Amino acid sequence: MFAIAQKLREAGVLGLNERNCELIMRLNPRRLYPRVDDKVLTKELALKAGMAVPELYGIIRNQGEAKEFAAIVAERDSFVIKPAHGSGGDGIVVVTARSQRKRNTFRLATGALVSEAEIKHHISNIVGGQYSLGGYPDKALIEYCVRFDPIFSAVSYQGVPDIRIIVYRGYPAMAMVRLPTRESDGKANLHQGAVGAGVDMNLGETLTGVLDNDIVDEHPDTGALIAGLRIPEWDFILQSAARGYEVTGLGYLGVDMVIDRDLGPLILEMNARPGLNIQIANCVGLANRIARIDEIHKPDAKPVERARIARREFAAERQTSMPFDT
Repeated sequence: MFAIAQKLREAGVLGLNERNCELIMRLNPRRLYPRVDDKVLTKELALKAGMAVPELYGIIRNQGEAKEFAAIVAERDSFVIKPAHGSGGDGIVVVTARSQRKRNTFRLATGALVSEAEIKHHISNIVGGQYSLGGYPDKALIEYCVRFDPIFSAVSYQGVPDIRIIVYRGYPAMAMVRLPTRESDGKANLHQGAVGAGVDMNLGETLTGVLDNDIVDEHPDTGALIAGLRIPEWDFILQSAARGYEVTGLGYLGVDMVIDRDLGPLILEMNARPGLNIQIANCVGLANRIARIDEIHKPDAKPVERARIARREFAAERQTSMPFDT
């Protein structure tokens, strides 16, 4: 056991306890958590900073307001419903179309048809706190349904891929693309079975993929190669992620973005406790990159400069397996 721990440390792999004690507790003041834990507040802060986010159609704050759902989406054929304080993708419902015969029947991203009554029941569950952190009463957000960029169409099953970027002290340190699968029910969540693909920080190009901690070359549902996809507007994406530091005040931050085929990159949400499986997706440990950022950190550097430094410092190391054997 101690030998394995030593190998992990030598490989620069950041562990959970180190993340919690050295990064989250030290750099993320508890008073700032609402800026990322409340998706309504996150959206407001991002808009105030001039950052692009999916349009918010409406908010349902209590059980009595659930009846307003029909009016909120009256002119919408597609939309997303999500809990304001949810995590891990739980409670999110993606509506892609209405039934051609019944306006009060909706088609989900999975292809299933649901009634207006079923959606209202789901909203009631969200407001009641079924999906919120701690089970507290929550709010239901109804917002624009992203139409993902066609570059990802061959490596995604039904849902919308997203890009997770770890930002340390304002510097983008590591990135991955999360690709929905049949197993993940079309959600870009690795814990539910999505594929994670590492990203070359210089080129914005996908590397090898990981599925349930196993390295994979092909998407399990489409058979398409995962590596070699160039992410559009990579400079802008890195700069937006870097700006998340000023918006939230958090020193260890996960910024999740999507690329809409019409609107371009959008901030989806931000996270004060981003996980560590991004290291598996990149076949590289995070600790060494954090140490390097500490060496080159400039307190007055602007987001554009920090993004440029990240591209220079963290070009892909082009590995196809983790640099240790457990």
